[in-house]
Amino acid sequence: MLISKKLNTGLNDQVGHELFASHQYVAIATYFEQAALLTLAKHYYAQGLEERDHAMRLVKLILDSDGDLKIPAVPAPKMGFKSSLEAVQLALTSELRVTAQINALQDQAIADKDHLSRNALEWFVNEQREEVTSASTLVQMVKRAGESGMFFVEQFLKGGGLAEADGGEGGEGAA
Repeated sequence: MLISKKLNTGLNDQVGHELFASHQYVAIATYFEQAALLTLAKHYYAQGLEERDHAMRLVKLILDSDGDLKIPAVPAPKMGFKSSLEAVQLALTSELRVTAQINALQDQAIADKDHLSRNALEWFVNEQREEVTSASTLVQMVKRAGESGMFFVEQFLKGGGLAEADGGEGGEGAA
């Protein structure tokens, strides 16, 4: 095994966190779809797929490191929101939590002097910067627009507003 048992356990846990995040984004997307905010729905469906891809990237890291893959049970996501702000705020809170989890994994790889894992985890560290920036931008936009101004948030997304917010590296569904 190329990774420590502690890092292996943390990576397995993170697979579950990423799969949970994927499910939570689908739940957020369905809220927006039911509210006929289809651009926001599309954005969050894409976010759900992206989080699943993150889980698969971690699975590959574990397997490539000759680790012991154990995919944990994933709790049900929160369904139903009182407002658009509640939904986008949950997405930001989730991204901040995942950032702390990724940072802890990176800290463990550094403590283990595991440069291969540290290098692989660096991708996630950079990805989280984009994720948090985009989620924070959407929270600010929804606060500014209010529930009656969600059309403007839709137009912001349609116009590629998140690509500009994260330095042009992301874009709709890539944040």
